Amino acid sequence: MNHEEALALVREFVKNEGLVRHMFSVEACMRFYAEKFGEDVETWGLLGLLHDFDWEIHPTAAEHPIQGAPILRERGLSEDLIQDILSHGDATGVPRDTLRRKALNACDEITGLVTAVALVRPSRSLLDLEPSSVKKKWKDKAFAAGTNREEMAKAAEDFGVELWEHVGNVITAMRRIAPELGLVGNIQP
Repeated sequence: MNHEEALALVREFVKNEGLVRHMFSVEACMRFYAEKFGEDVETWGLLGLLHDFDWEIHPTAAEHPIQGAPILRERGLSEDLIQDILSHGDATGVPRDTLRRKALNACDEITGLVTAVALVRPSRSLLDLEPSSVKKKWKDKAFAAGTNREEMAKAAEDFGVELWEHVGNVITAMRRIAPELGLVGNIQP
């Protein structure tokens, strides 16, 4: 499956633009880390783009991503990538035992927190966002209360990247696609 086919699959199953932007964010982060570690950028990017394609049709932890796997098989995605996608679900039993799987887990939820922090800044932009701003909001448990900071910290640790370095990397990766994410805000690039 190539990028165009993956994007068409996402567009077929995902109508919520916020969720699409989330998948773009994770894709950008996966591409960033593939470059950093000398891995296949296209493969890692596909993984990030597709990881939540079935969330709207299977919106529970018991269903997602398990029930999406047959669709991916029908569409010709490699079994390796399907297993990687399954690994990001806690209920699947697929271990996060490769660098790629650990990267996906580390990049998934943190992108939402970074987006939330960018959106409450006066600039409403990623372009002037620094890890210190995320760290300040991290300490405010009322902010983005639905995010699990312990899981995000553990995912970064399991990935082998210090948490605040990871946040900086996520910001850098997401800046690359800030216009697509609607996160340029009122800053001229």
